[in-house]
Amino acid sequence: MVAPRIVRLLTERLALREFTRDDVDDLAALDGDPRVMRYIGDGSVGTRALCEAGIERVLARYAEDNGLGLWHATRRDDGRFVGWVSLKPCGDSPDIEVGYRLMHDAWGQGFATELARTMVRRGFDEVGLDRIIGVTHPENLASQRVLMKAGMRDEGWGRYYGRDLRLFAIDRATRHAGAGR
Repeated sequence: MVAPRIVRLLTERLALREFTRDDVDDLAALDGDPRVMRYIGDGSVGTRALCEAGIERVLARYAEDNGLGLWHATRRDDGRFVGWVSLKPCGDSPDIEVGYRLMHDAWGQGFATELARTMVRRGFDEVGLDRIIGVTHPENLASQRVLMKAGMRDEGWGRYYGRDLRLFAIDRATRHAGAGR
Protein backbone atom coordinates (compact mmCIF):
# COMPACT_ATOMS: atom_id res chain seq x y z
CA MET A 1 0.00 0.00 0.00
CA VAL A 2 1.35 3.44 -0.89
CA ALA A 3 -0.04 6.13 1.39
CA PRO A 4 -0.93 9.51 -0.03
CA ARG A 5 1.55 12.23 0.81
CA ILE A 6 0.54 14.65 3.49
CA VAL A 7 0.41 17.97 1.75
CA ARG A 8 -1.97 19.32 4.39
CA LEU A 9 -3.67 17.49 7.25
CA LEU A 10 -5.88 18.92 9.97
CA THR A 11 -6.19 17.57 13.49
CA GLU A 12 -8.59 18.94 16.08
CA ARG A 13 -6.35 21.90 16.90
CA LEU A 14 -3.41 21.72 14.52
CA ALA A 15 -2.63 22.03 10.83
CA LEU A 16 0.14 19.86 9.39
CA ARG A 17 1.89 20.46 6.10
CA GLU A 18 5.10 19.59 4.36
CA PHE A 19 8.14 21.64 5.29
CA THR A 20 9.52 24.16 2.79
CA ARG A 21 12.84 25.97 2.66
CA ASP A 22 11.00 29.03 4.01
CA ASP A 23 10.55 27.23 7.36
CA VAL A 24 14.18 27.49 8.41
CA ASP A 25 13.42 30.29 10.90
CA ASP A 26 10.79 28.14 12.64
CA LEU A 27 13.14 25.17 12.81
CA ALA A 28 16.05 27.33 14.00
CA ALA A 29 13.90 28.78 16.81
CA LEU A 30 12.82 25.28 17.85
CA ASP A 31 16.24 23.63 17.71
CA GLY A 32 17.95 26.72 19.17
CA ASP A 33 16.09 26.39 22.49
CA PRO A 34 18.16 24.43 25.05
CA ARG A 35 14.96 23.42 26.89
CA VAL A 36 13.66 21.76 23.73
CA MET A 37 16.97 20.08 22.94
CA ARG A 38 17.68 18.85 26.47
CA TYR A 39 16.88 15.20 25.66
CA ILE A 40 17.81 15.24 21.96
CA GLY A 41 21.17 13.71 21.06
CA ASP A 42 23.80 15.21 23.33
CA GLY A 43 21.56 18.15 24.25
CA SER A 44 23.33 20.62 21.97
CA VAL A 45 21.24 23.31 20.33
CA GLY A 46 20.99 23.35 16.56
CA THR A 47 22.50 26.02 14.36
CA ARG A 48 20.81 27.69 11.42
CA ALA A 49 23.13 25.79 9.06
CA LEU A 50 22.12 22.46 10.62
CA CYS A 51 18.46 23.44 10.27
CA GLU A 52 18.93 24.33 6.60
CA ALA A 53 20.59 20.94 5.99
CA GLY A 54 17.81 19.23 7.94
CA ILE A 55 15.13 20.78 5.77
CA GLU A 56 16.96 19.58 2.66
CA ARG A 57 16.91 16.01 4.03
CA VAL A 58 13.19 16.33 4.80
CA LEU A 59 12.46 17.57 1.28
CA ALA A 60 14.41 14.63 -0.20
CA ARG A 61 12.38 12.21 1.91
CA TYR A 62 9.13 13.65 0.51
CA ALA A 63 10.37 12.72 -2.95
CA GLU A 64 10.37 9.05 -1.89
CA ASP A 65 6.56 9.38 -1.63
CA ASN A 66 6.11 6.44 0.75
CA GLY A 67 3.85 8.18 3.24
CA LEU A 68 6.68 8.76 5.70
CA GLY A 69 8.32 12.03 6.60
CA LEU A 70 8.30 15.06 8.86
CA TRP A 71 5.57 17.71 8.97
CA HIS A 72 5.43 21.32 10.10
CA ALA A 73 2.66 21.88 12.69
CA THR A 74 0.84 25.12 13.43
CA ARG A 75 -2.11 26.02 15.63
CA ARG A 76 -5.35 26.25 13.69
CA ASP A 77 -6.66 29.09 15.86
CA ASP A 78 -3.81 31.56 15.40
CA GLY A 79 -1.35 29.98 12.94
CA ARG A 80 1.58 29.92 15.37
CA PHE A 81 4.26 27.30 14.77
CA VAL A 82 4.13 24.65 17.50
CA GLY A 83 6.73 22.22 16.16
CA TRP A 84 6.86 19.12 14.01
CA VAL A 85 5.75 15.52 13.93
CA SER A 86 7.28 12.62 12.05
CA LEU A 87 6.69 9.08 10.96
CA LYS A 88 10.06 7.80 9.72
CA PRO A 89 12.72 5.11 10.00
CA CYS A 90 14.29 5.10 13.47
CA GLY A 91 17.95 5.75 12.79
CA ASP A 92 19.55 2.88 10.90
CA SER A 93 17.00 0.33 12.10
CA PRO A 94 14.12 -1.05 10.05
CA ASP A 95 11.68 0.18 12.73
CA ILE A 96 9.35 3.08 11.94
CA GLU A 97 9.04 5.64 14.71
CA VAL A 98 6.64 8.40 15.56
CA GLY A 99 8.49 11.51 16.70
CA TYR A 100 7.68 15.07 17.63
CA ARG A 101 9.41 18.21 18.81
CA LEU A 102 7.48 21.17 20.19
CA MET A 103 8.25 24.80 20.94
CA HIS A 104 8.55 25.30 24.68
CA ASP A 105 5.46 27.52 24.82
CA ALA A 106 3.43 24.63 23.32
CA TRP A 107 4.37 22.15 26.06
CA GLY A 108 1.74 20.87 28.47
CA GLN A 109 -1.22 21.56 26.20
CA GLY A 110 -1.75 18.08 24.74
CA PHE A 111 -0.33 18.95 21.32
CA ALA A 112 2.31 16.19 21.42
CA THR A 113 -0.34 13.58 22.22
CA GLU A 114 -2.60 14.90 19.47
CA LEU A 115 0.26 14.70 16.97
CA ALA A 116 1.45 11.26 18.09
CA ARG A 117 -2.07 9.80 17.91
CA THR A 118 -2.51 11.25 14.43
CA MET A 119 0.71 9.61 13.23
CA VAL A 120 -0.13 6.25 14.84
CA ARG A 121 -3.51 6.26 13.12
CA ARG A 122 -1.96 7.33 9.82
CA GLY A 123 0.78 4.73 10.11
CA PHE A 124 -1.70 1.89 10.47
CA ASP A 125 -4.65 3.11 8.41
CA GLU A 126 -2.95 4.88 5.51
CA VAL A 127 0.66 3.73 5.35
CA GLY A 128 -0.17 0.10 6.22
CA LEU A 129 2.48 -0.39 8.88
CA ASP A 130 2.38 -3.43 11.16
CA ARG A 131 4.34 -1.84 14.04
CA ILE A 132 5.23 1.68 15.14
CA ILE A 133 7.71 2.59 17.85
CA GLY A 134 8.67 5.64 19.84
CA VAL A 135 11.97 6.14 21.64
CA THR A 136 12.88 8.59 24.37
CA HIS A 137 15.78 9.63 26.51
CA PRO A 138 15.51 7.64 29.75
CA GLU A 139 14.78 10.78 31.81
CA ASN A 140 12.18 12.26 29.44
CA LEU A 141 9.14 11.17 31.42
CA ALA A 142 6.82 13.67 29.70
CA SER A 143 7.54 12.19 26.28
CA GLN A 144 7.11 8.67 27.66
CA ARG A 145 3.63 9.64 28.90
CA VAL A 146 2.79 11.02 25.44
CA LEU A 147 3.71 7.73 23.79
CA MET A 148 1.60 5.76 26.25
CA LYS A 149 -1.35 8.11 25.68
CA ALA A 150 -0.91 7.42 21.96
CA GLY A 151 -1.53 3.73 22.74
CA MET A 152 2.04 2.47 22.89
CA ARG A 153 3.25 0.08 25.55
CA ASP A 154 6.54 0.32 27.39
CA GLU A 155 8.89 -2.34 26.00
CA GLY A 156 11.86 -1.44 28.17
CA TRP A 157 15.06 -0.56 26.35
CA GLY A 158 16.19 -0.44 22.76
CA ARG A 159 19.41 0.52 21.02
CA TYR A 160 18.71 3.36 18.58
CA TYR A 161 20.81 6.28 17.32
CA GLY A 162 23.82 4.63 18.96
CA ARG A 163 22.29 4.93 22.44
CA ASP A 164 20.23 2.92 24.88
CA LEU A 165 16.80 4.56 24.86
CA ARG A 166 13.40 3.83 26.38
CA LEU A 167 11.34 1.92 23.81
CA PHE A 168 7.59 2.10 23.34
CA ALA A 169 5.66 0.25 20.64
CA ILE A 170 2.27 -0.55 19.25
CA ASP A 171 1.47 -3.12 16.61
CA ARG A 172 -1.49 -3.72 14.38
CA ALA A 173 -2.39 -7.06 15.99
CA THR A 174 -2.57 -5.72 19.53
CA ARG A 175 -3.55 -2.15 18.84
CA HIS A 176 -5.11 -0.70 21.98
CA ALA A 177 -8.75 0.33 21.82
CA GLY A 178 -8.83 4.05 21.22
CA ALA A 179 -5.17 4.38 20.23
CA GLY A 180 -4.62 6.96 17.56
CA ARG A 181 -8.18 8.24 17.66
